[in-house]
Amino acid sequence: MGSNSSRIGDLPKNEYLKKLSGTESVSENDPFWNQLLSFSFPAPTSSTELKLLEEATISVCRSLVENNPRTGNLGALIKVFLSRTKELKLSAECQNHIFIWQTHNALFIICCLLKVFICEMSEEELQLHFTYEEKSPGSYSSDSEDLLEELLCCLMQLITDIPLLDITYEISVEAVSTMVVFLSCQLFHKEVLRQSISHKYLMRGRCLPYTSKLVKTLLYNFIRQEKPPPPGAHVLPQQSDSGGLLYGLASGVATGLWTVFTLGGVGSKAAAAPELSSPLANQSLLLLLVLANLTDAADAPNPYRQAIMSFKNTQDSSPFPSSNPHAFQINFNSLYMALCEQQTSDQATLLLYTLLHQNSNIRTYMLARTDMENLVLPILEILYHVEERNSHHVYMALIILLILTEDDGFNRSIHEVILKNITWYSERVLTEISLGSLLILVVIRTIQYNMTRTRDKYLHTNCLAALANMSAQFRSLHQYAAQRIISLFSLLSKKHNKVLEQATQSLRGSLSSNDVPLPDYAQDLNVIEEVIRMMLEIINSCLTNSLHHNPNLVYALLYKRDLFEQFRTHPSFQDIMQNIDLVITFFSSRLLQAGAELSVERVLEIIKQGVVALPKDRLKKRLSEYGLRYRSDTQKCNEGF
Repeated sequence: MGSNSSRIGDLPKNEYLKKLSGTESVSENDPFWNQLLSFSFPAPTSSTELKLLEEATISVCRSLVENNPRTGNLGALIKVFLSRTKELKLSAECQNHIFIWQTHNALFIICCLLKVFICEMSEEELQLHFTYEEKSPGSYSSDSEDLLEELLCCLMQLITDIPLLDITYEISVEAVSTMVVFLSCQLFHKEVLRQSISHKYLMRGRCLPYTSKLVKTLLYNFIRQEKPPPPGAHVLPQQSDSGGLLYGLASGVATGLWTVFTLGGVGSKAAAAPELSSPLANQSLLLLLVLANLTDAADAPNPYRQAIMSFKNTQDSSPFPSSNPHAFQINFNSLYMALCEQQTSDQATLLLYTLLHQNSNIRTYMLARTDMENLVLPILEILYHVEERNSHHVYMALIILLILTEDDGFNRSIHEVILKNITWYSERVLTEISLGSLLILVVIRTIQYNMTRTRDKYLHTNCLAALANMSAQFRSLHQYAAQRIISLFSLLSKKHNKVLEQATQSLRGSLSSNDVPLPDYAQDLNVIEEVIRMMLEIINSCLTNSLHHNPNLVYALLYKRDLFEQFRTHPSFQDIMQNIDLVITFFSSRLLQAGAELSVERVLEIIKQGVVALPKDRLKKRLSEYGLRYRSDTQKCNEGF
């Protein structure tokens, strides 16, 4: 490094890095720093190049780890950076490219070192390295100003206060990325941290007053999706569109972090790295999610989560609650539009889930929107392409649907939104369909995919819970949606018969052999019967509450009425089969009276006439408690997510 351009392969032999990590102390006023920070670095554009960078610099970093207690050079580097940031805003106003470029490079080196230090040592050792000073080699002063806290406060000020211009874009990205790397301590601990340095500095002390301002800035960075400056406007020589070296380094750290925070770090497949048009927006989102998912301190709740839970719309003039000092206002319309546009990334879906689950203001606002299809369609696309998504993304999309379907107004309104030409749905050409019917089709397809591939009971249960929440408000179901509901029941029925047959054969075999262990068919049978019962509840709820709105479902029910025969006398389903059996018997008799060789149109006409003739009091309502149970289960699921 230094005044000339550097290559990855040259870094271990670089004289400036050797001096930084060597045995000689360098004063923070030494001209050496100007030489060290005047470098142009070709940014790695792949994970392979990033790995090469780490391998090339590991010897330098370990040398600094060994020598820093005697030299205090890490502290000197940080002090050089801190002194420069005091003039950063003025430099941006004066268009001082060189000053901002060198300040960016200082932060770049700090972040690279910080990543290695966090990987190599405990938090206690890391804190000590920030206290070593040149004037007292090998020791530290407990009275000295806490350099680590000062660095974090400086980063927060840089993110929130420095105007976002072409010449400050890169250093803004690096500031956010450095905070992400700092928070990566959790990755190296199996237990959940509640007394980490992140709790010590970010949840109390000098950093605490910046809480709401930081969260608001990160949200607006996500909303605005500011692209990197064009060639020629960079402070640094033109780098790749992916946002620079540190973007790639910290993005990997952050992705691992929020993965661990959400679903335990196990996915069905790795998420493909999307092409990002705004590195600053992406890094800001990752930092926001990591901050929001920090555990509460032993003596205080997470203030960043409090800020996310309580912010309000800019059009809301009601006073802030005095109990929450971190509340603020943001433009809900802009946030909603950004969320609708960014759902291709799983971190944006996690943000949507977080806001819907934790912020009642944003949830109320979204449910009142008249263009909910802009939000729901991207979520349905995630579920539709389940085989291409990691399990985290699929689960989050499903939980979002569960939260939305807890609202009866949402369940009614989605059947009033008519969509045309859904091109991504390939099983059948859908020239015109309601959003509600499309939602049913996609959820049923997810269930069928799960039955044949992943066999995840959690996914099954929550897909059916979403359908159950909606079922009382089913309106004007598309004929294909009605067919798929009955087809899914048919599939479950066949599976039930197969498992029952296997259990019977196994029981017969056990009479002749006591040595062979038997498969647990009883458990399999209980699971499949529970799912069948849920499907019957969904059908029953629709017939009981909105029979007159759904002639296509009655038609599909009559067409496949033989499927339900075996469950009429089954002890597990007798109670719930009463209404379904009544509807089948009533309409079958009317069709029989109308004669044979009836056209589809004529059958539907008879069904519509019969709906008027069928006394409503003959159908017994029994799903009110069931609907409340699914709301309770959904809430429980959210709390454990």
